[in-house]
Amino acid sequence: MRYSIPPIHCLTAFETVARLRSLSKAADELHVSASAVGHRLRQLQEGLGFRLFTGTQGEYVLSAKGTEYLEVVKTCLASLNHFPLETARSSARRTLRIASPPSFARQFLVARLPDFIRRHPRLNASLQLSVPLVGLKSDDADIEVRFGDGRYEGQEVIPLLHEPVFPVCGPQYLARHGSFLHPEDLAKATMLRSALEPWRPWLDAAGLDWPEPTADVDYFDMGLLLEACVNGQGVALARQTMAAGYLGSGALVRLFELTAWPTYGYYLTVLPENMERLEVADFITWLKGIVAKPESTDIAHTIEPSGSTDGSLQVNKG
Repeated sequence: MRYSIPPIHCLTAFETVARLRSLSKAADELHVSASAVGHRLRQLQEGLGFRLFTGTQGEYVLSAKGTEYLEVVKTCLASLNHFPLETARSSARRTLRIASPPSFARQFLVARLPDFIRRHPRLNASLQLSVPLVGLKSDDADIEVRFGDGRYEGQEVIPLLHEPVFPVCGPQYLARHGSFLHPEDLAKATMLRSALEPWRPWLDAAGLDWPEPTADVDYFDMGLLLEACVNGQGVALARQTMAAGYLGSGALVRLFELTAWPTYGYYLTVLPENMERLEVADFITWLKGIVAKPESTDIAHTIEPSGSTDGSLQVNKG
């Protein structure tokens, strides 16, 4: 049997507005914006083909058909709310599903996410890993940190972090191969490769008409690339945020002051309907605020040029 049932979020919006007689109060209870509630009411009315409320704009007085339909909606919502009971009880706490590339999650998010949860005591967070550029992950996410060119069809895209790159290597590798005084001295080095971080922009900035380096291993993760560099396998391109811990500890050494703007950056992507959720909007504001203020993270960042404590965190490996 096929069912023609309005979306559940439209039904809950209708019941809440009818009960509270206020769009703003309904928005507060549902944890969405007032415009989102209004959109859901219009969507429901268009699907039903009759008006739910009468009166002038801003007055929420039920029409005759609206009163009749409300009783049906309340009965159905009550049935869903009580089956199963344990699920209904656990739904008092919402879950924000976040996806992120492994390196950004490891180097940036993991240490800071508990701070966001402390600010939202009725919220759980699920952090899963995605594959850079491809975006492959284990489950649908409410918001995703993506590493790429910023073109993501059907998504709301928010620029997050775009930093210049510079060459680094481990101190042992530097001791074995001597100093690198000029960019052309890299000719004697093993230049580690990652499809995520092409050398071309930096080579162009250095005036070196060299082909893209070839290597026995292509690291499809920025963290793995830096680990290979720490282990003395060669020279790699790094970004300040991802390499801050290594540089601070001396595990990596920066070779030149010369930097270049890379091909890819970090972006937040959200489905348009998820932008209406308060926890999603709060997460965007919180993360952009941390990235934009180096003093809050003890990391020096370069932003992309204009061009209660009972919350919990779950980590899923995608």
